[in-house]
Amino acid sequence: MTPPMLPDLPIFRTIAEAAHELGQPAYVVGGYVRDLALRRASKDIDVVTVGDGIALAQAVGRRLPGRGRVTVFRNFGTAMLPTDEAGEIEFVGARRESYRAESRKPEVEAGTLEDDLARRDFTINALGLSLNADDFGTLVDQHGGLRDLAAKTIRTPLGPDVTFSDDPLRMLRAVRFATQLGFDIEPDTYEAIGRNKERIKIVSQERITTELNKIIEARLPSYGFKLLFQTGLLALIFPKMAELHGVEKVGQHAHKDNFFHTLQVLDNVAQAGGDLWLRWAAILHDIAKPATKRYDERVGWTFHGHEDKGARWVPGIFTDLKLPLGEEMRQVQKLVRLHLRPIALSKEIVTDSAVRRLLFEAGDDVERLMVLCRADITSKDHQRKARYLRNFDVVDEKLREIEAKDHLRNFKPVITGEVIMETFGLKPSRQVGELKELLLEAILEGEIPNEWEPAHQFLLDKGAALGLVPGLAATPRPAAS
Repeated sequence: MTPPMLPDLPIFRTIAEAAHELGQPAYVVGGYVRDLALRRASKDIDVVTVGDGIALAQAVGRRLPGRGRVTVFRNFGTAMLPTDEAGEIEFVGARRESYRAESRKPEVEAGTLEDDLARRDFTINALGLSLNADDFGTLVDQHGGLRDLAAKTIRTPLGPDVTFSDDPLRMLRAVRFATQLGFDIEPDTYEAIGRNKERIKIVSQERITTELNKIIEARLPSYGFKLLFQTGLLALIFPKMAELHGVEKVGQHAHKDNFFHTLQVLDNVAQAGGDLWLRWAAILHDIAKPATKRYDERVGWTFHGHEDKGARWVPGIFTDLKLPLGEEMRQVQKLVRLHLRPIALSKEIVTDSAVRRLLFEAGDDVERLMVLCRADITSKDHQRKARYLRNFDVVDEKLREIEAKDHLRNFKPVITGEVIMETFGLKPSRQVGELKELLLEAILEGEIPNEWEPAHQFLLDKGAALGLVPGLAATPRPAAS
């Protein structure tokens, strides 16, 4: 592999001048150098100096037009300088670290460049490029990082047991980099993850979830999840997903391995361009299958209600994983709950009523739901798979037709609970709820349009059937448009 070359950016010369004035050797290190070698886009830059990182950042800031604004983090001995040409640049003094068994927060002291590169997680991130006048742009590679980039290998610079025991998050980072880059984890490094997996328990959930999300957002996320499963990390950080693994057989009846099925669905969604939350829906769509698995002698294995139970589990899973509990969670919950509905429609005659209900419940997420459902067809029977996908085309077309005609996405019936109470002089009660449900059903079944006159007449008729009499003063009319 060709050694990386520093881009011809004025900021690097500015840093070199400031470092020379302070008498502090400086180097661009880490992911920026790795991505230069891989010819990948990268903006944010880490600069290590053998000396005071904050002082170097301030010296560079003084040289920039308008005097660059330096943000100092004295507790960490770092400083951040935003630039137009190279994104954010972080400055830190070279250091060595030592760890206590109960914490991944190191005790830090000043060190040499060699100390600083040796403390990094992987050889591919332990690369440096000199910003010093006598060897400007020269590669520093004391741990064979360039060799490992060429071999597409993840390896720790020091012994992997030391690296992972000191900072157990690095085990997840090994899986994440392997997944993002399509690299292999070197055998000794891989085996050390299994030996040290229990150490992951000292890492905060927020840090774990950040790495997990980066794996999920990769081009082929299944690769990362297979590594997590094989090393034993998955059972520790996401046990419900690990429990999907396995096949049980009784006589001639065996169910598919729901773990590998889920990974195929996840990859399918990724290839369709699904965002993070659609990918989470793929991960969770069958999450409750182990809890709902039953054996029936007539039909074999069943998982009745797994979509509803899975949807009920979503808030708890998001809470445990420290994922956001707002609109993102509600969207995933909806997709998990509804993921069988289009599949059921694709197996039978598609009625307008069934399509109206799906549009009403899915709302603005109906296209995302269809992406998930197409991804869920993982049958190895190519003819069967093609038949289902053709049927989905019919469902798609019907969805477009009904939506164009009835505008049912996120619709609200024109007759509200307030109108019902005003019409019959009722207070909030079961009868009001019954009438609202009757109106909704009539609209979804296509008995009446969602328009004032027919809906109001329907209300009067149903109220009369229940023995309700409109109030003398109650002549509700639609609000002015």
